[in-house]
Amino acid sequence: MFKRFRRLRINPVLRDLVQEVHLSVNDFIYPLFVKAGEDYKKEIDSMPGVYQMSIEHILKECENLKDLGIKAIILFGIPEVKDSIGSDALCEHGVIANAVREIKKAHPDMFVVTDLCFCEYTEHGHCGILDPVLKTVDNDATLKILGEQAIIHAKAGADMIAPSGMMDGMITAIRDALDKAGFVNLPIMSYSTKFASSYYGPFRDVAESAPSFGDRRSYQMNPANRREAILESLEDEIEGADILMVKPALAYLDIVRDIRENTKLPLAVYNVSGEYSMLKMAAKAGVIDYEKVMMETMISFKRAGADIIISYHAKEVAKLLK
Repeated sequence: MFKRFRRLRINPVLRDLVQEVHLSVNDFIYPLFVKAGEDYKKEIDSMPGVYQMSIEHILKECENLKDLGIKAIILFGIPEVKDSIGSDALCEHGVIANAVREIKKAHPDMFVVTDLCFCEYTEHGHCGILDPVLKTVDNDATLKILGEQAIIHAKAGADMIAPSGMMDGMITAIRDALDKAGFVNLPIMSYSTKFASSYYGPFRDVAESAPSFGDRRSYQMNPANRREAILESLEDEIEGADILMVKPALAYLDIVRDIRENTKLPLAVYNVSGEYSMLKMAAKAGVIDYEKVMMETMISFKRAGADIIISYHAKEVAKLLK
């Protein structure tokens, strides 16, 4: 009887030798949410284990992350005051700029990625300046302030910029602004294929970024479109992105594989809040073996073609990998 496949599975050492995909703590970026103010730390009901934190708690969390071997974070800001154009994001003393400076001062070895968008900073919750007639984001007006925001983050000490607003031409605009300001070596990790997904719900709780009207389908991608998803990422590669990204991850592994097969650039996935919370709630209900399902999910991202995983599970994964 033909037993070629079973022969490689019976011995556990041999199973490990022929394993095709491996997880490493070096694969992960951990999201952190910095809130303006002092001595503030609040767990988010819809995302157990995830917190809004003021800067002193963020600094302690960075120490904890380094102890686990996690070397990279991505920062999201929650300002005290929001307005129509997200002014806090355009201020050198805004919540993110201040946080980057403090983190790099206390933890110069922490790799700090900054999310570049305006939804957390605008009173309307959309990702840029609104067109008063169309009642959607004005693409070109937003490109200008994205460039300004990128320079502020760069001057504060960010190690990488991650624009997430899905504006057409955003990579060209940001790259041009950074280069003219002398930041030619600062990489851009683009949210190059970001879908208008229902999986973002819990994130909007922690980031306080839910739109006050409408939705984001006029600028984020239709979840039904596969060919357009590939084109979006390839266009950002042409414009100068250094790393591409697919967001969300779990329901879009076909897109991850498609893009992996069409580019040689590093590819990230964002394992988003809804995906995280579903596993947490399933664990609470006792219907899954949480750790095994979590690790299987992480392997699926790597197997599909991701090089980098942005995940709220990163700390738990790091503990299991030790």
